[in-house]
Amino acid sequence: MDNRHLLPLLVIAVTGLAAETACGGSIWAKRNKDARAVYTDDVARHIGDVLTIKISEGSKIDNKAKRDLQKETAQSSNFDGNLGISTPGHKNLLPYMPGFTMDAQSSNNLKSKADFKDERQYTDSVTVVVLDIMPNRNLVVLGERDRNIAGDIQTIEVSGIVRPSDIAFDNTVKSEQVANFKLLTRNKGISAPYQQPGWLGQIFNVLWPF
Repeated sequence: MDNRHLLPLLVIAVTGLAAETACGGSIWAKRNKDARAVYTDDVARHIGDVLTIKISEGSKIDNKAKRDLQKETAQSSNFDGNLGISTPGHKNLLPYMPGFTMDAQSSNNLKSKADFKDERQYTDSVTVVVLDIMPNRNLVVLGERDRNIAGDIQTIEVSGIVRPSDIAFDNTVKSEQVANFKLLTRNKGISAPYQQPGWLGQIFNVLWPF
């Protein structure tokens, strides 16, 4: 084979090798499969995903009741002693009876006033886990957080149903948007006994609740 036929074959071989190299790799390093893509959607959608509930609960109660009841009665009776029973021959069949006069009065007053005020505010954030997905794609979530600060242990449990469209882009949802929202807090530790009356005080509260 002369050089005229060898040169085209050499060009074809080099071109094929270059194409294979270009398909097999690149000048850029391969991206890690576990690395997060730039446009990845991290919003919770599946069982096991997590999302953060921003708790902002406030309640304010101001009940007032006032009653002013008054009742007065007066009764008077006067009897002259004559029954008025007579016949043509006798004026009175019954002897004359002593008369009497009776007066009675009564009054009843009731006044009452009640004023009840209660204002509370609770703000926190708890990350929960998706436990189940309902047929309409709503997420059933449950989460718990424990804090231990200098012997004071606070446990927070949060549960509810989250609608996927209510989840923000940062994978958070407001507590007011959670259906069947339940918030349970328990305190244990050094300060817990000081937040409730002792056993003797509880007995007095049962015997004299007022």
